[in-house]
Amino acid sequence: MGSDVIDTVDGIVDTRRYPLDDPDDPAWHDVVARARAELRAQGATVLRDVVRPERRELLRAQGDQVAGAAHTDVARVNVYNTDPDADLPDEHPARVVLQRRNAFVARDRIPAGHLVQRLYAHPGLHRLLAACFEVPAVHPLADPYAGLTLNVVTPGGDHPWHFDTNEIAVSLLTRAPEGGGAFEYCPGIRAAGDENHAGVRAVLDGDRGPVRRLDLRPGDLQLFRGRFSLHRVSTVHGNAARHAAILAFSDRPGVVGSPTRTRQLFGRIAPEHLAAATVRGDTLLD
Repeated sequence: MGSDVIDTVDGIVDTRRYPLDDPDDPAWHDVVARARAELRAQGATVLRDVVRPERRELLRAQGDQVAGAAHTDVARVNVYNTDPDADLPDEHPARVVLQRRNAFVARDRIPAGHLVQRLYAHPGLHRLLAACFEVPAVHPLADPYAGLTLNVVTPGGDHPWHFDTNEIAVSLLTRAPEGGGAFEYCPGIRAAGDENHAGVRAVLDGDRGPVRRLDLRPGDLQLFRGRFSLHRVSTVHGNAARHAAILAFSDRPGVVGSPTRTRQLFGRIAPEHLAAATVRGDTLLD
């Protein structure tokens, strides 16, 4: 395929299986029905082989191209990525200190022509995701850094337990590790009106009861509710890094990350982050 074809969604996505621009296609309805059922029952779903096989090497190469721009500070964090608070009781999950050994390439470091940028901006993908998540619409984050990122986990690293700022999380593995790097999550462990501190703390203390695992492959789209599901990437083994593009959406416009969280992830903040508290749809810890 030439570059002119890659400029269209047909050049990136297997539109026979995932007809993004034709919601009347029976295949579109089949995808939505399965995704809804799995999101309800399991808290996550995987749309297999969304990216065409002949585009996956380019997807990997583009991730490799920008991986060096990741902010790589090893950080001591908690599951909420909030500032330390000595006034919290000892049993509060925010008092558990975790080591974050992964890095993020910010949205403004990913060229506009990259495949993941084209996917993130595509209205047909937005429409399909809204249908799968059973919301009227999904909105790309207003955050200039966190809307679209590349999560880079090098061998020996991991991404510890955490919650997302956004309700709707979509990830696309662009480079698979040789070993490890499993995605683990606890579906619906908290809700908009219930932090469930005891349940979150139990997982941090080793309770595996609520934990589920997804096996991801390059070209698959993973959908889950990252604001309400505690999740992590386990330690990566071997010689190859794990790269995953994170496409972040919300069911409301204007969502951005907090200054604290943004500085942790990217080492810098923008003016948009200073008003972050005004766009939350709940009162949960970040």
